[in-house]
Amino acid sequence: MQAKLKLFASLSDYLPSAAQANQIDIDIGDGESVAAIIERFHLPDRLVHLVLVDGVFIKPEDRAQRDLKDGEVLAIWPPVAGG
Repeated sequence: MQAKLKLFASLSDYLPSAAQANQIDIDIGDGESVAAIIERFHLPDRLVHLVLVDGVFIKPEDRAQRDLKDGEVLAIWPPVAGG
């Protein structure tokens, strides 16, 4: 099974060199959670702020229980500041 991982802003530095722009297709195991993907790519907790699966917000407390399914898109943004 495969999903698409999109990392935005400074998080894109954590993508492997094979990534195109800010995204990469990843293999996912049956029952692999959003939290497991975050861990697999060594994303620092302090930088994982906004997490969406197919455009739906995943609360921090739900990330360990929310499994990715084939074809879904996991998008993650760090906290941002503006002026």
